[in-house]
Amino acid sequence: MENFEPTIVAFCCHYCAYTAADMAGSKRLCYPPNVKIIKVPCSGKVDAIHIMKALEMGADGVYVAGCLEGDCHFKSGNVDAAKRVAYVKKLLDEIGIGGERVEMILMSAGMGERFAQTAADMTEKIRKLGPNPVKFAPKANKAV
Repeated sequence: MENFEPTIVAFCCHYCAYTAADMAGSKRLCYPPNVKIIKVPCSGKVDAIHIMKALEMGADGVYVAGCLEGDCHFKSGNVDAAKRVAYVKKLLDEIGIGGERVEMILMSAGMGERFAQTAADMTEKIRKLGPNPVKFAPKANKAV
């Protein structure tokens, strides 16, 4: 899979991670175009089903990026998100897809460099893991 380019979905909270992504762009920091950003009001709004659906729809990796611990604008949204990510990682390991495809990242709005580095690191990590096995699984016939 030498030419494999992963697709990565990043669920980014509005207040910190999304602003950090914007900061990375403002500073003209380069990061791989493999990362597709989905802006959410709070990382705590990202449920396990959203992560699983991203993988089902063909993402090779997913990360949830939220505020630094203790700095969530919605009190404990980032802590709740971290618990959900840990649950999904365990579930993915159990079903053979691999929990390492999913991560929880914490950053502040001023961490444009961290956002760019996280995007690069996650892209490289998923590139080494290879494509999401769900992409190649046969689809079940739907009853009409």
